[in-house]
Amino acid sequence: MRVISGECKGRQLKAVPGNQTRPTTDKVKETLFNVIGPYFSGGLGLDLFAGSGGLGIEALSRGLDKVIFVDRDMKAIQTIKGNLSLCDLDQRSEVFRNDAERALKAIIKRELQFTYIFLDPPYHKQKLTLLLQMIENNNLLINEGAIICEHGADVRLPEDIGGLKQVKKGDFGSIGLTIYSKLDMD
Repeated sequence: MRVISGECKGRQLKAVPGNQTRPTTDKVKETLFNVIGPYFSGGLGLDLFAGSGGLGIEALSRGLDKVIFVDRDMKAIQTIKGNLSLCDLDQRSEVFRNDAERALKAIIKRELQFTYIFLDPPYHKQKLTLLLQMIENNNLLINEGAIICEHGADVRLPEDIGGLKQVKKGDFGSIGLTIYSKLDMD
């Protein structure tokens, strides 16, 4: 597992110990960043099921100003902090141990809005539609921002959720990607 592009290109990232976390493959990561980027001129990101922090770190490496990382597993939190230090990105990040719904409630209180939101929950415990509704109902995504959902290839998400529109979807073997935006990105 490595950073594919940007200022931290080539840095090796550590995986979360054990088999509870499934890192996004380099192929899927490269594809999703080619769709939403590939590079950014600032912005705020949220990596909600951060695991090792790979998606958020890739986004920082490609130009986001700051990313908030959230995971409920202590081993994941330690791994994220270690990977951020390895890439010298500590000053451009916040790391919180929390579950997704509680984290979103805390973010709502802070009145934050994100340019990019990464949702990569454990495949067997998906609440993606609920989380997307929370994000939309509380206006957590800026106009023309994107929400990137990674899920099992057998999962089909709604075309629209309020003002969120599905703009891309694709399967990579057992992995599915669905991208939402407030405005069409094409």
